[in-house]
Amino acid sequence: MKQLVFLVNNQPVTDSLIVAEVFGKRHDIVLRDIENQITKLQEAGEQEFSLHNFEESTYTNERGREYRKINMTEDAFALVAMSYVTPEAMKMKVKFLQEFKRMREYIQNNKVKVLDDRTALIQSLKLTAETAERTDELEKIVSQQQRKILEIEYKVDEQITLTSGEQRRLQKGVAQRVYELETDPKERSRLFRELYREIKDRFGVASYKDVKRKELQAALRYIESWVPKKVS
Repeated sequence: MKQLVFLVNNQPVTDSLIVAEVFGKRHDIVLRDIENQITKLQEAGEQEFSLHNFEESTYTNERGREYRKINMTEDAFALVAMSYVTPEAMKMKVKFLQEFKRMREYIQNNKVKVLDDRTALIQSLKLTAETAERTDELEKIVSQQQRKILEIEYKVDEQITLTSGEQRRLQKGVAQRVYELETDPKERSRLFRELYREIKDRFGVASYKDVKRKELQAALRYIESWVPKKVS
């Protein structure tokens, strides 16, 4: 069977494409079902739930064209699939929930403490300093390690893209701006696509996730002041 659940930023999720395929629905219908749930959450004052459990994303079809999809956590999936009540749909819901459980167990059993480059270099420097027998050797090692640390800091400033937490900040900013500007779910979908496309164009990236960390604040300010193009 098709993989139902996958990992995004080490969190198990499914998406609207998979749900549409498994439940035998058109993708636009599943997107509509998701948007209806998001609207109900907004009306119930549960905006934080929707921001944390539904994530705008994209996929590329066989012709190389990019289209919208929505990633969902287990809680979000359960909310959307609640209305799918045929016997076959019930079987599929059970399979999804079992797969979410299996993926959580996989993450729990495979947690590994990974040192970032800067921490690893600092620890390496300490170890080398403890074992160095001569002052000149130590000074040489310190100089080399300091150069490496400076190179990493330069990478952080110039090359490193958004962390998962920073990606969520940007997503929240987009969602808040779209909900400020539009109440109609169909128009919101159009504005989501338009705003994400303009973020990619403005910052020269293939996905909003590729925005550089140093440009996060500029991206958030751009989103706060963004005005959609008028539809002719």
